[in-house]
Amino acid sequence: MTALRRLGFDWVFDTGFSADLTLMEEASELVHRLATGGPLPMMTSCSPGWIKFVEQFYPELIPNLSTCKSPQQMLGAVVKTFLAGRLQADPASIYSVAIMPCTAKKFEAGRQEMGRGGLQDIDAVLTTRELAELIRMYGIDLASLPPDAADTPFGERTSAGKIFGASGGVAEAAVRTAQFFLTGDAGDPPRMQALRGLDGVKESRVTVAGRDIGVAAVSGLGNARKLIEQIKAGRTDIQFIEVMTCPGGCINGGGQPRSASPDAVRARMQALYAIDRDAATRASHQNQAIQRLYAEFLEKPLSHKSHDLLHTHYERRDPVM
Repeated sequence: MTALRRLGFDWVFDTGFSADLTLMEEASELVHRLATGGPLPMMTSCSPGWIKFVEQFYPELIPNLSTCKSPQQMLGAVVKTFLAGRLQADPASIYSVAIMPCTAKKFEAGRQEMGRGGLQDIDAVLTTRELAELIRMYGIDLASLPPDAADTPFGERTSAGKIFGASGGVAEAAVRTAQFFLTGDAGDPPRMQALRGLDGVKESRVTVAGRDIGVAAVSGLGNARKLIEQIKAGRTDIQFIEVMTCPGGCINGGGQPRSASPDAVRARMQALYAIDRDAATRASHQNQAIQRLYAEFLEKPLSHKSHDLLHTHYERRDPVM
């Protein structure tokens, strides 16, 4: 955070906050589909490479995609609405930069549907590798900088938002909050060990409020294609599918340091789960800053306002030959 302020950013927020926000909306959407017979399996929408893959090669499955925007886009949306209102600032005067481990986030930020009133949710995206280059250009020594916290009101996150970056983390975190929405049980969320690790396809089953839910976490589009073909062939025992384009998840994204070995990716993943293990708050609905945002602005998950700002739609694209 300190380095970003040294680079000239006026406000620094934590995308882990908006990962919690995404999980609130996504878990609510899953619960709604389970209750109403909506399109199942519901498939996550946080990986822009995966979204474009479905639009181009499996457009018949677009209704199965979650309508939730990614954490990047949700944070941009609330910055240019809720925060702009609090600051009494013209949203057009805010230039929002996302720092992401994913090169496809640049494409996502430019999608026509990711904004309103002629303004995009996010104005520019830097990869983590590009940020490292900027830090070197400015001669900033990270080891000598004092630690600093993210700014409010978007600086607080739970460990659920943290494990979002690992393959399987989105699914596990979404089930934690879906379980709370279905049962009202605010106890310690379960750990879904079967969804952890570097396997390209991971599956788990969980019983929530008497309902048996099948969950799959897939990383790599080749693995996603195999599972999709199973679904198209009639497989019906999975209700929720998380897909990340990059093997291992966002921690191994295309904007991260190049040539990461499996051991390095595994170490990153283990570090996230260590944070989760020791965290005081491990579920997104426990995030008090998220609770305040709903109380003061968004009303509740899947409300008209939250749907207008935090959800989107996707359309068929012709494959590039």
